[in-house]
Amino acid sequence: MSRLPRALAALAVALLALTGCGGSATGTATDTTGAGYQAGDGSWTTWEEPERTGPVDLTGTTYDEEEVDLADWRGDVVVLNFWYAACPPCRAEAGDLAAIHADYADRGVRLLGVNPRDDAATAQAFERSFEVPYPSLHDETARGVAALQGLVPLQAMPTTVVLDTEGRVAGRVLGQIDPGIVRGMIDDVLAEAA
Repeated sequence: MSRLPRALAALAVALLALTGCGGSATGTATDTTGAGYQAGDGSWTTWEEPERTGPVDLTGTTYDEEEVDLADWRGDVVVLNFWYAACPPCRAEAGDLAAIHADYADRGVRLLGVNPRDDAATAQAFERSFEVPYPSLHDETARGVAALQGLVPLQAMPTTVVLDTEGRVAGRVLGQIDPGIVRGMIDDVLAEAA
């Protein structure tokens, strides 16, 4: 084995070891994709209010050429979903995320996809095929990943992050979501704000 594959293997082990660090609650959901592909194991972490650090600062352009600045969404709960079109768990969870969007849109909850891999045509084809009702940032420069660096580790695709009304990370799911877990995270943050 050459040095590069050994270094990559060591990095992968180190990233997996970090997956459960920090937070006040963690758990693992079962992978249900059945596709032989699993970038994350569905594990989740939540952070209590006193444990949360600074707001996520992220700006970008959607595939529909609209500018988004998370600072403008302060006061709302925000669910960020990091995805790309060829990712089997991303495809499997698309319907669950669309349902969450539909159920919570009138309660001050916004969903935003963040796609660091696909060109516009590929991402928009995914959004049409899976009837994604919320916008996604065309994040080819990985600003979304950089915005969360130091706040919450992102080690899988997909990763879903729930931000509280102040823009702070309140919860994270690595891999395909369990919709009940994400809904519970959203409900908890909405209850805090009430």
